[in-house]
Parts: sequence; C-alpha cells; structure tokens
Amino acid sequence: MDMRLMIVDDNAGMREMVRDAICTSEDTVMECADGTDAVLHYDTFKPAVVLMDVEMRYMDGFTAAERILSIDPAARIIFVSSHNTSAFRLKANRLRAAGFVSKENLSELQNLIHH
Repeated sequence: MDMRLMIVDDNAGMREMVRDAICTSEDTVMECADGTDAVLHYDTFKPAVVLMDVEMRYMDGFTAAERILSIDPAARIIFVSSHNTSAFRLKANRLRAAGFVSKENLSELQNLIHH
C-alpha cells in the first residue's frame, strides 16, 4: 500500500534503519534531520504518519509534535526513541501520539503504522 511517511531523526543512519524496517518501494518518504525541518515541511508533504525521534538538536520531537498538531490536529505521530522512559511515554500519551516505540524494537512500527 502506497503511504506517505515522514521520518524525523538527527541521526542519518537511524533514519535509514527506520526506513529499511518499515518502507516498501511504493511508499513516499521524506526524511528530516530535526523537528524544525519536520514542522517546516509537514503541511506541504502531508504525511499519513510521522515517525519522530524525541531528542534532537534545534527542536526536540515533543515540541515539533505540538507544532504539527497545531497545524493538523489529526496528525498521526509515532515517537521512536532510544530513551524508553515512563516520563517520555507519558508525554507522548498527553500529546495523543499514535504510539511510542523503542529504537531497539523497530519491528513494532509495522503494526502501529498500518492500524
């Protein structure tokens, strides 16, 4: 199924790992290196799902998510972080994120994206 995905992470290698774990050849993917870039391009790219790292330079994932949700309250944002803490999960829940996945468990993304 063709899907528009935005992958937001300051680590290019991690963006590639996420892309390899979930994307098909039919998917259209935009990669962003930080939250500022994601907010800037969200409205024109209109992704079905945003896969957002939490800790990034310039603008963190939670701030970027808040700004994206102010543009599009129906935005589907899944946080993907190596910091699998209860505080981060609680913050993601407060933002009504579609999910929170540890970078060690990227295989969980498939189910979250397609549901």
